[in-house]
Amino acid sequence: MSDLYDRDFYAWANEQAALLRAGALAAADIDHIAEEIETLGRSEKRELVSRLEVLLLHLLKWRFQPGRRGKSWEVSIFNTRDALAVHMADNPSLKSVLPESVATAYRRARRSASLETGLPDSVFPVECPWTFEEAMESDIGEP
Repeated sequence: MSDLYDRDFYAWANEQAALLRAGALAAADIDHIAEEIETLGRSEKRELVSRLEVLLLHLLKWRFQPGRRGKSWEVSIFNTRDALAVHMADNPSLKSVLPESVATAYRRARRSASLETGLPDSVFPVECPWTFEEAMESDIGEP
């Protein structure tokens, strides 16, 4: 069973799904199934951080480059908020990792904002100026 997992993941996954649906737990590759389920959970958290990074980057640019504000930033902010809201609704237990996810996403967004704007890192606050809830507010204005 492990050989199929290493040789042809797609075939292994289909085989495991069929075994589970048939109730054949003794024949299922439980260790690898558990590993894959854990990987899925980690990918949901990575998606959260990635979406937060996009949102925070555009909020930083919106705040620190008011003369360059445009529809594309505004669209990105609103669309990313919508995607985050759906992601959180689909995965409500991610609420428990929001503080660390915001911190991780902000570190990345701050670095990207500096590179994209040409402004020095020191222009941007070291700590995220928005809570998750504030970043998700419908008004783009200052926090």
